[in-house]
Amino acid sequence: MSDRNWNEWVGRTRISLDHADLLRASALQATLESPEPPLREGDPLPELWHWIYFWEIAPMAGLGYDGHPAKGDFLPPIDLPRRMWAGSRLRFLEPIIIGAEITRRSEIGSVAEKSGRSGRLAFVTVKHRLECQGRLCIEEEHDIVYRAPDTGDGPARPPEPAPRDRPWTRELTAGPVMLFRYSALTFNGHRIHYDQPFSVEREGYDGLIVHGPLLATLMVDLARRNADGRRIARFAFRAKRPVFADQPFTISGEPERDDARLSVGDAQGALAMDGEVTFSAP
Repeated sequence: MSDRNWNEWVGRTRISLDHADLLRASALQATLESPEPPLREGDPLPELWHWIYFWEIAPMAGLGYDGHPAKGDFLPPIDLPRRMWAGSRLRFLEPIIIGAEITRRSEIGSVAEKSGRSGRLAFVTVKHRLECQGRLCIEEEHDIVYRAPDTGDGPARPPEPAPRDRPWTRELTAGPVMLFRYSALTFNGHRIHYDQPFSVEREGYDGLIVHGPLLATLMVDLARRNADGRRIARFAFRAKRPVFADQPFTISGEPERDDARLSVGDAQGALAMDGEVTFSAP
């Protein structure tokens, strides 16, 4: 384990400005194959679509080997190479309006190192507050996990079966073009989403990885399609295992009064992601 004291990074803040432009929102709507009418300026931005804004733009010389911006600026310089979006917890207070200026205030909430069955792990939680037109719209906690290189020597965690026979179901296959579009829309240079030799030979995966936030967005999209006019007030999700490009996966949901349990099942029927939404009155 590292003897580095990460307390100096906790509380570090950053403010980002962007414009919730219609073009990017329309491009995501097409990528998700949304059945809703085309978006227009002044419409509320659907939940989780704020992830296509606030690009982290770094020069090519400022990128790490994996295509991510190098650590040590805002995020701590943790010496573990593999990075994963492990999960998030969000409160949707007010809608972001398409066409409006938006502000995001980010803060490092915690940094912790642990030892797991796969070796050293580091967990970073980043807190975000998004404002639009002078109103607080979204509160978010984003969990990032860093891992050691995969040696293939550790015991594999047995997969947990994904729930089946739920009333809400959507089956999809995300090919390289969909992954490219989402990477472009989020300005995400992580090579596991488009560089198959890197993903397989360097990172030890079985193919290109479907973005965790894309899967989360598809889960919320399924909930929105079945919301019966209700508003999504909260959402939380946890990533369990990767979903690979060109392999079918299933988004499913089970309503429970004002809540709904959501999940992603991979091509083998294993639980890849689970989540929960809370609805409120329109």
